[in-house]
Amino acid sequence: MIRFHNTLSGREEEFLPLVPGEVRVYTCGPTVYNVPHIGNFRAYVFEDLLLRFLRFSGYKTIQVMNLTDVDDKTIRDARTAGLSLREYTAPFIESFFAGLKTLRIHPADHYPRATEHIPDMVRIIKGLLDKGVAYRKEGSIYFDISKFPSYGRLSGIDVEALRTTSRIGARLETDEYEKESARDFALWKAPKEGEPFWETEIGPGRPGWHIECSAMSAAFLGPTFDIHCGGVDNIFPHHENEIAQSEAYFEKPFVRYWLHCHHLIVDGEKMSKSKGNVYSLDDLVETRRVDPSVLRMFLISTHYRKVLNFTFEALDQAAAALKRITDFVYELEHRAFPDAGSGLAGPLIAEADAEFRDGLGDDLNVSSALTALYDLIRKANSLIREEKIGADEARALRSFVSQVDDVLAVLPERREEEVSAAVREKIEARELARKAKNWAEADRLRRELLEAGIVLEDTKDGIRWKIAPRKESS
Repeated sequence: MIRFHNTLSGREEEFLPLVPGEVRVYTCGPTVYNVPHIGNFRAYVFEDLLLRFLRFSGYKTIQVMNLTDVDDKTIRDARTAGLSLREYTAPFIESFFAGLKTLRIHPADHYPRATEHIPDMVRIIKGLLDKGVAYRKEGSIYFDISKFPSYGRLSGIDVEALRTTSRIGARLETDEYEKESARDFALWKAPKEGEPFWETEIGPGRPGWHIECSAMSAAFLGPTFDIHCGGVDNIFPHHENEIAQSEAYFEKPFVRYWLHCHHLIVDGEKMSKSKGNVYSLDDLVETRRVDPSVLRMFLISTHYRKVLNFTFEALDQAAAALKRITDFVYELEHRAFPDAGSGLAGPLIAEADAEFRDGLGDDLNVSSALTALYDLIRKANSLIREEKIGADEARALRSFVSQVDDVLAVLPERREEEVSAAVREKIEARELARKAKNWAEADRLRRELLEAGIVLEDTKDGIRWKIAPRKESS
């Protein structure tokens, strides 16, 4: 059984998809006005882990991740840069997709852009006007939160309390605001000088941020779907407003399960440009040479509903944890195992598989799932030392680790077959030098190979080598 903590109910619930065997998921993608930082990627990695686990559990998944390429921030910064929206957002979209690839985040099925779905937004807004839950004011169109009685159930806002503060009927033009400032929100914004706008049947203007996701999710997943993900900062106002718009228009439940990822902080503090503690993926991977596999290991190491504290010491801990797995894989792939084994590997794998599934099935409890893997490694290593693991059992263990990594996606992607012919020749030359007892030449070649990221091990059975993880630069 799979259970998730549903923000809507505030408790863990058994996961039961609308269509047996199929899960439809909408995940909030980037607002492409800047290079995404590691806090953004924490959410994307969490969503990737979720989708991978669902597929591991036998479900077919359909994932939609939007790209917000028109909103207050993209317009503001594009105008400052003197560029069109498309010109301004293009490099940030490219950076986003490059980051997904770096962190082995499986591509979504659809990446709709807000600017490509203006007609869908207009259709919903027109419908809300016709139903009397939206109204016009000074060229803009607003959603009347007093006409949606259940407004606030996701975020805990008491709409009745708003009446006592005379906020019912008041309006907000901005896309982002705090709970204390809840007002009628903009669905469609009147054109302003120097800003992009669209000529439509509801008048000229541009969409508010919240209507974009209601329109794009419906276009690809229908009016009701299984899971909606995002960061905790999206709960209000964005997701609260999505619910109001979608349910008022379609008159159907919007989303069954809401899953929200908590913040990433740096050295115990909120990320801030003024503090100089905002890290992009390139800052870590390219400048500081952090191994992407280590970074992903770190990002999944803390439960998604807990605050994740980024420190370089925590990266070191993630590297050590990952090394336990990669060393085990290396042993399975390179040791000479006897033909016959003890028959003990099968039960070990079955036990680890059940515990791994149970761990992730408990609201994506990665800590519990990793414990199952580490227990398997510890017990299997003991059997290997006692020569009780046969060749077939070693292959079965390796296959199981591969299945686990289909979910975790933390094993380095660089494979030995990718090593260049020149490096292979150097490995062979070093082995010849060692056999000829030309120790100076052998040491020189070892050093050159180490600089190229190749670690050599001299054993009684001959030379063994592996690709070393990237070292972090201080």
